[in-house]
Amino acid sequence: MTKRITIAGLGWLGQPLASHLKLYGYQVKGSVTDTEKAKALTKSGISAYPVVIAEAGVSGLVDTLLIDTDVLMIMIPPGLRRNTGANYALKMAHFLHQVEKSQIEKVILVSSTSVYDDSQGVVTEKVAPRPETNAGKQLHDVEQIFFNNSAFKTTVVRFGGLFGGSRNPVKFLASRKGLTNGKAPVNMIHRDDCVGILMAIVKQDAFGHIINAVAPSHPSKKDYYTQQAQELGLEPPEYIDEDTATFKEVNSVVVKPVLNYEFQVDL
Repeated sequence: MTKRITIAGLGWLGQPLASHLKLYGYQVKGSVTDTEKAKALTKSGISAYPVVIAEAGVSGLVDTLLIDTDVLMIMIPPGLRRNTGANYALKMAHFLHQVEKSQIEKVILVSSTSVYDDSQGVVTEKVAPRPETNAGKQLHDVEQIFFNNSAFKTTVVRFGGLFGGSRNPVKFLASRKGLTNGKAPVNMIHRDDCVGILMAIVKQDAFGHIINAVAPSHPSKKDYYTQQAQELGLEPPEYIDEDTATFKEVNSVVVKPVLNYEFQVDL
């Protein structure tokens, strides 16, 4: 049985996932970018090591991180939305080289539904992504170099927009005016379902798949964010009234038949 899990990226998702895995008896360790944070997490019961994945290469205790690992879960934030010019694909190519040197045989790569262009309409895992943005192209490139690598078996998980805990995208949209594409469907997933799906992959040894992980319901942006704003006591965003919408609606033909997973939080 798979028992030793390494999480590259103990952040908003990685930390609760690590705690959940430990509850089920798995040996868990992971990485953060800061030495002090690594010490604090280790003191709290999650073995953490400082590792920095940069365009110049990988530094820190990467060998210690990757040794004695049955499954490596990669959830390194791409940092592509901030338009910093970051080369995520180059960073991950460096990390891939380190993984290839290890004895790891199974990898879960956390990706994003951003690999699909906003104009692709209704898509499932059977539809090839056609990214037009730099961020989408880099995410897709990283998916390809891991999924097609013969040194280990990879499952790629494309999460939709993330929410849960104190994280809610409406906080960034509240009171904004003149927003477009209000009729377009949202593609969201709660952190509890992120954890549940990743756990299901490990438990069922479901490797070699590409999985779209998005809540089953797809209300329009206008309806969803208006409701979310009202629930949080915020001023709802205002969308321009448009006849048509450029959209993508991300669905899965894998989550149910392969993982037999039922979503805990729908929209």
